[in-house]
Amino acid sequence: MTIWVNEQLDPAGLLYCCIASVDEQLAKDCHESFEKNLSEAQKAMGWVARLRKVDSWDEVPVNSLKLD
Repeated sequence: MTIWVNEQLDPAGLLYCCIASVDEQLAKDCHESFEKNLSEAQKAMGWVARLRKVDSWDEVPVNSLKLD
């Protein structure tokens, strides 16, 4: 099983927001939203939106919103 993990990280690398889903299109739409919601100033400071794949729910951060 592939699980898509969307993360928004602050300049220190701390997880600010996380949403996980098994639906690839939902995950890509969410990632696009995360990207759009970062201002140019935030990006310049080092904020990032990241989309990654994992193979197990055990690899998803505990505080994430999990969508099935």
